[in-house]
This record gives sequence, C-alpha cells and structure tokens, in this order.
Amino acid sequence: MSIPRILVVEDDTEMRQMLTRYLQKHGTIALPATGEVDIKKHFDSGRIDLILLDVMLGEESGIEICANIRKEHNVPIIMVSALSTDQQRMSGYSVGADDYIAKPFNAELLMARIKAVLTRSRRSASLSHRRRQTSYAFAGWSHDARTDEVMSPAGYQVALSQRELALLQVFLANPHIPLTREEIVEGLNITDSTADNQDVSGRAIDMLVGRLRSKVEDNPKKPQMLKTQRGVGYVWAVDVIATDA
Repeated sequence: MSIPRILVVEDDTEMRQMLTRYLQKHGTIALPATGEVDIKKHFDSGRIDLILLDVMLGEESGIEICANIRKEHNVPIIMVSALSTDQQRMSGYSVGADDYIAKPFNAELLMARIKAVLTRSRRSASLSHRRRQTSYAFAGWSHDARTDEVMSPAGYQVALSQRELALLQVFLANPHIPLTREEIVEGLNITDSTADNQDVSGRAIDMLVGRLRSKVEDNPKKPQMLKTQRGVGYVWAVDVIATDA
C-alpha cells in the first residue's frame, strides 16, 4: 500500500508546520499549502490522497475552495475550523467535505479521523475498480459479472436475485476486509442502481446475508466464506481472484 500523501492547507505558519511535522512523524507524506493556488500546483505535480482544509484562509474561504475542488476531484477532504456550529458544519458537508473537525483538537483524534476517512476512500476505490472486473474465482466457485452467472464447485449454476448478486459483488470486491452494515449499504448503492428503492436497514442487510449464505455456503449455519465479524458486521473470509476476462 502506498504512503498517504496529505495536503495540509493552512495559512497560519505555526499551525501548518505543526501539522505537517506530526503527519510526517506518523508515516504520511505531508505537503504544505496556504491557499487555492498552492492546491492547484500540488494537484498538477502528483497524487493527493487526502486534504486537510482550514475553513478560514485569510481572504480565501475554505468552503469555496472545497466546492471548487469537488468540481474536478474526488479526493477526501477533512475541513478544520475554529467555528464548530451545526450551521458551519453543514456548510462544509454541503460542498462535499468528508469530515469536519473543530479547533482546538487532539492530534491523536485528528490522526484517527484521517485514517478512518482514508480507509473508507480506499474501500470505495477498491469497489469501484473491481466492479470493472468481469470474472471472479473463489473457493472453487466462479462469478461472471458480464452474464451474472454464478457457478458452484460442482459445475452447476446457482440462481441469485439481483440484490443477492449486488451483495456478492460487494464482498468479492473487498475480501478479508471486515465491513460494517453501513459500508455494505454504501457498496450496494454503488453496485445496484435500484438500491435507493430498496430497504437497506441493518435488519434488511442481515436478512440479505442470510439468503446469500443459503445459496453459496455448504452449511449456512456455520459459514466458511461469508462470516460474521463480531462487533463490526461481516467479512468475506476466502481469497478472491478478479480478472478482466
């Protein structure tokens, strides 16, 4: 996994230096910026994995900068501000911020929030990438996403509903990664265009998992592939090979 490249957009010199030193100490590449001109230069010169964006940047507005970034980039953005009212937070979220943290903040808490946002971003990127794959193989099974065919190790086709197929693809795109029910719902929304019209509550996810297990597990009561991860949600516990053909 590549080292995260984090852009620190802060016009206060002391705060900017403190944040970049702290992030570098914790295994990231921290890139300093003071405003929108610097942001554009960094985008032109290399990959950016996450942006820490101060809301008040002298004559510039972090809210407006966030909105401008969102017109061209999907990079995760955490807004940082001394203003922490609900209205201010909503302003950040409304223009595409992924998270919002108020000053003064605990540095360890900030690092935890950065890691959480990066993890969500990488999982989403993994799903988006692997959705383009057309063939999956796992534990003797195969799934051809072009035809929606799911073949058992015995060589017979297993009929899955569109909802069950969407759930299977979420897990095949994220093997060995424990997924919360919320992350599964997000994956279903990406994979299945009809998801907005479906019941995606936690209970509905549990029932959907049960139906999928009944079709792909030898013993659904003791699943070997789609396992429950206590305190988290579910995890696809076997290796998956994904290809373009």
